[in-house]
Amino acid sequence: MLAAEGLVALVRAYNPKTNSNRILDAYAFGQEMHEGQLRHSGDPYFAHPVAVAAILTEQRLDDATIMTALLHDTIEDTKTSYSEIAKRFGEEVAMLVDGVTKLTNLKSSRHETKQAENFRKLFIAMSKDLRVILVKLADRLHNMRTIKALDSQKQIKKSRETMEIYAPLAGRMGMQWMREELEDLAFRVLNPEGRQSIMRRFIRLQKDSGDIINHITGDMQMELEKASIRADVFGRAKKPYSIWRKMQEKEQGFSRLSDIYGFRVVTATDAECYATLGTIHRRWRAVPGRFKDYISQPKSNGYRSIHTTVSGRDGKLVEVQIRSQAMHDVAETGVAAHWAYRDGVRAENPFAVDPVKWISSLNEQFEGRDDHDEFLEAVKLEMYSDKVFCFTPKGDVIKLPRGATLIDFAFAIHTRIGSAAVGAKVDSVRAPLWTRLRNGQAVEIITAEGQTPQTSWLEVAITGKARAAIRRALREMNRGRFIRLGRELARAAFEHIGRKLTDKVLDTAAKHLRIENRDALLAQLGSAEITAHDVVTAVYSNIALENQDEISPRAAVIGLRHGQSFERATCCAPLPGERIIGITHRGKGVIVHAIDCDLLSQYEDQPKRWVDLHWQAGVHPPIYSTTLDITIGNDAGVLGRICTLIGEKKANISNLNFIDRKPDFYRMMIDIQLRDIEQLLSLMVALEADSDVSALERYRKTPRGQQSWNSHD
Repeated sequence: MLAAEGLVALVRAYNPKTNSNRILDAYAFGQEMHEGQLRHSGDPYFAHPVAVAAILTEQRLDDATIMTALLHDTIEDTKTSYSEIAKRFGEEVAMLVDGVTKLTNLKSSRHETKQAENFRKLFIAMSKDLRVILVKLADRLHNMRTIKALDSQKQIKKSRETMEIYAPLAGRMGMQWMREELEDLAFRVLNPEGRQSIMRRFIRLQKDSGDIINHITGDMQMELEKASIRADVFGRAKKPYSIWRKMQEKEQGFSRLSDIYGFRVVTATDAECYATLGTIHRRWRAVPGRFKDYISQPKSNGYRSIHTTVSGRDGKLVEVQIRSQAMHDVAETGVAAHWAYRDGVRAENPFAVDPVKWISSLNEQFEGRDDHDEFLEAVKLEMYSDKVFCFTPKGDVIKLPRGATLIDFAFAIHTRIGSAAVGAKVDSVRAPLWTRLRNGQAVEIITAEGQTPQTSWLEVAITGKARAAIRRALREMNRGRFIRLGRELARAAFEHIGRKLTDKVLDTAAKHLRIENRDALLAQLGSAEITAHDVVTAVYSNIALENQDEISPRAAVIGLRHGQSFERATCCAPLPGERIIGITHRGKGVIVHAIDCDLLSQYEDQPKRWVDLHWQAGVHPPIYSTTLDITIGNDAGVLGRICTLIGEKKANISNLNFIDRKPDFYRMMIDIQLRDIEQLLSLMVALEADSDVSALERYRKTPRGQQSWNSHD
């Protein structure tokens, strides 16, 4: 473990004006608080905060960030508190420590939801002070460097989280070196065989071709000296995961990859970047289609460089990056360039981009909403994608993820324009909204008054901003309809157990289900996010269960032996009044099928398992479930009228699920409880008579369990 004096020496090397006493005090306090705590490896726990602080010194960060690293686990894992940190080290450090502190007291038990909520809270903290993410990323980097101390399942879980979230986030923050190391450490755990294969091929390549890096570096340095250009040339082999990813993306073997090695030229001035490009292209043949100018069109994280690929020594393709020293600093440290010190002074870098705007825009999109999983999806979409650059009619540049469509472009300009979009012109030619964009295209969005977002847009939009705006608009448009439907479903469900639906009952159910209010409850019920059974049991759980037992059809079937139980087959869901056959199953009793069920063909060679059954004569209670596939017109009041019609036929809707939503039609599956086949046929006749019902069939399953909808004769 690095001693306190050693850590102070690392800080003093880039910041002679550091307040070493404050860092020493934070070191001593953190060591005291973590006294007796051990890591999984058996090392003292405080070795971890010290290692995180050391990683941050490599980025030349300020005293407050170094102190935060030393204290970042004290509030969560020790007896200290926010107020004590603030009193001893100041509000700035206390707020940073609090921002980094892991969130453990969450109500959700699902790992994915907990992860998404933690990540959203982290983004909120980042929007207040970006140094929070610098400490968090350094914390994850050290944990990945020491991951072998964990059991295999925890290693896999942490590595997947690192690969999916923290590595892309480091890249989005401009910290490419950290992204590459995090990816490679995770790759080592998730695919050790793949990584070892890449390493073996590297060793074999070096034996066959010699020291390529030094040879090519020397050739480039000599050409630049001839042109009187002051520059440093560096070469390196790319990380195993980077090579593996390119092999998967290009579907090529290791031997066919052209960019296994990368070379970087760092010049003294910006003007020398283009002079260097000319020198290299005069000496070596440029590869068509492999040139990118990120100086004139910087990446959204502030990255600037010229990328080119040339045919180098022995015809091998070589990737070259050309940048100035100031550009190089941003490329290496990313967002850390905002806080970096050099010779005791904050280093001002003209190319550093503040990602607060991006972070704030994501937070604003989801402000006041609890959909943490949707937030995480939006962040991933924004982090994973490369960018394309397109132009508005006024010449403004719009940056979008690669693969973005015209819908994404429209919402990137303004939510109002996106919502009203009906078409577009790309380079003056009409194009549909699902058209994917390419670099350099000029785009004009065509809008129309009265246009609203369509559900189908979610299938083609890829940016978090567009998807969030579309979902929000769809929820608002459908909210009134879903509330009316939800009230009808709730009314029928409560009448089924002999209770009356009131606002007080709905308020109670909403409280028990932790839903904001009664309208939100009804909207969720109407959109099938919750079921009527959920609402009833939230208020009258005992009555619902008693009622269910009371009407259980134990004696509904004739032909069973004494003590033999039965279940209705889910494939055909037979109803009283239909001809039925039983099939015996060990441990399940008898499964009752309709005589025309396709699944019975599987038992033709097992006649001993067949049981001749028929329904008990008389009126059965309305508890038998069946499912209808119904397509109705998407007009005001149609859905409510259909639900009312079902209620008038004394059938109970237990669930409703939308299969397809179009601007003119809805297709739904409705689970209905009724007493017999006669009631079903009467209901279907009444529904088919409605002019807004375009299709109606009874749900069945095929022998292989696939869904089919066959009309009932």
